[in-house]
This record gives sequence, structure tokens and C-alpha cells, in this order.
Amino acid sequence: MNADDLARRHARAFQNDMRPWSAEEFKSLLTSAQVRLIQTDHAFALIRTVADEAELLTLATDPDHWRQCLARARLQSVEETARRAGAATLFLEVSEKNAPARALYVAAGYQETARRRAYYQTRSGHRSDALILRKSL
Repeated sequence: MNADDLARRHARAFQNDMRPWSAEEFKSLLTSAQVRLIQTDHAFALIRTVADEAELLTLATDPDHWRQCLARARLQSVEETARRAGAATLFLEVSEKNAPARALYVAAGYQETARRRAYYQTRSGHRSDALILRKSL
């Protein structure tokens, strides 16, 4: 899957007020040796691993396939990939307004460790906090 495909899929997954990532943003990430793409036909995730830490950069599921545990399966794959790469901890950011994602992460054992005030800007110009979540692997 190339950067253009990822950008299209990301835009479908983020149909709410959040800004999807551009093909250029994906191209930039995919050139990094520390970034890994974990994908299936209907969901994908990008992670970055540096030393003993990993960061979930994005997790996207096609809306036609929501509520089928695909995000949960990708999250488990992310955790396994991070462990194999030597990560002891996995971090992620999520908008405080993204209730489905927050529920997924809490159910998977992630805990809030910090908050970035007004970090995300929505398409409509509103701002929301980013919650920083962490899980020991």
C-alpha cells in the first residue's frame, strides 16, 4: 500500500471533524526506518519504535467495517510488533473527543499519563485536548 492509498483510507476512517493525514505526511513517515506499517484489507496502523519505546502514530479502520473488532486486532498486532522490536512501553495520543478510540485503548489496558491542551484542531476550527496514553508491554 502506498502513501496515496493510506491517505485515502485514513480520510475514510476519519470522517468526523478530525483532519485526516495527507499523502505527503504518509510518504514522510514511510521513509523512516523506525516506522512500520501493519495492515489488513480494512484496517491499518503505523508505529514508530526507537530504543525501548514504541509510539502508535495512527490506527484507522474502514467505516464499512467498524464494530468488527478490526481495530482491536490491529492494536494487538501493533503491541506484538513493538515487543519483537524491543519496546517495553507503547505510547499513543488520542483526542479527548474520540470516545470509541478511548474505549478501545482503556479496554486494552492503556492509562492516561498526560494531556496536551488544545492540541488537535478540527476541520471546523475547534480545538480538543490530546490524551497521552501508555501501556507497558
